[in-house]
Amino acid sequence: MTSTVVEHIDLAVPPENKPLVVAHDIARTFDVSAPWLNRVIERQPRLLLHAVDGVSFSIPRGQTLALVGESGCGKSTVARVLVGLYKPSRGHVHFAGKDVHETFASPQGRALRQHIQMIFQDPYASLNPRWKVEGIVGEPLLEHGLVTEKGALRDRVGELLQSVGLSPHDMVKYPHQFSGGQRQRISIARALATAPEFLVCDEPTSALDVSVQAQVLNIMKDLQRERGLTYLFISHNLAVVRHVSDQVGVMYLGRLVEVADKRTLFATPRHPYTRMLLDAIPQMHATGRARTPVQGEVPNPLSPPTGCAFHPRCPHANTRCSAERPKLQTFEGIQVACHAVEEGRI
Repeated sequence: MTSTVVEHIDLAVPPENKPLVVAHDIARTFDVSAPWLNRVIERQPRLLLHAVDGVSFSIPRGQTLALVGESGCGKSTVARVLVGLYKPSRGHVHFAGKDVHETFASPQGRALRQHIQMIFQDPYASLNPRWKVEGIVGEPLLEHGLVTEKGALRDRVGELLQSVGLSPHDMVKYPHQFSGGQRQRISIARALATAPEFLVCDEPTSALDVSVQAQVLNIMKDLQRERGLTYLFISHNLAVVRHVSDQVGVMYLGRLVEVADKRTLFATPRHPYTRMLLDAIPQMHATGRARTPVQGEVPNPLSPPTGCAFHPRCPHANTRCSAERPKLQTFEGIQVACHAVEEGRI
């Protein structure tokens, strides 16, 4: 029955000339107002937080788009919108040509969820401490009816654990018996259980030691090559992004300010915010060069600045920047939302 549904919604092979994942003008707004009675007594208006405001991108099959930016810029909200944990306030997400949220709300949603999975940031919180590894990794297989016999389930869980560098003998253990890196490998094995095509990775290595990060990232790269996986990789660590990504999107206060392929962005960043982030990275072979720290702080998202949200921190800002919000435009193959770039001032 499951395979019939998958064939009906035609997810297996999208047209070759189209990206696998397309996000168009997605936005997500949260009502963070005080309770109604408090607002009436204190005569306070409703407070709306625009966590994501008009983000668009596409990801070709088998490639990785990394989203970077300071904490609170909306990266994780984008991730949760893509996997259906949040419904967008505006815009659409398409996977293999199908509207993701419309499909999730239909009887075909279960079939679609086999193709889209998520790896969460904290392996200490995302694994049930009362379940053995066999139950954690095997749950998606049982939930989607991919395996029904107990012996076949153990065999499949053992294969999944081996694919992430663990032993089949580990399936009888509990999460607390593993290190942080091993727990994240279990999370990856669980995400791979339904043989997905698209993985949303929300800072999957940020809770790990640096030495362990490299091991987990190498496993993810190997799995991508072997299985043709497509990744959306959320991170604030530019060194990690440089290692795993094909394209990079830089977010600031809920919006994309620059999108480019990895080599171009790291070699010739255009947006002042991207330059500021890259200048703040210590470089071993540039000990004599003065580094530019990231100036200022991210504005309060409940009352963002007018015009370009970055203009209070930007050394190139003028009166237009404080009055008119720039649109994401293409300049020499790079998408940039910046009046200074558009006018040739930088």
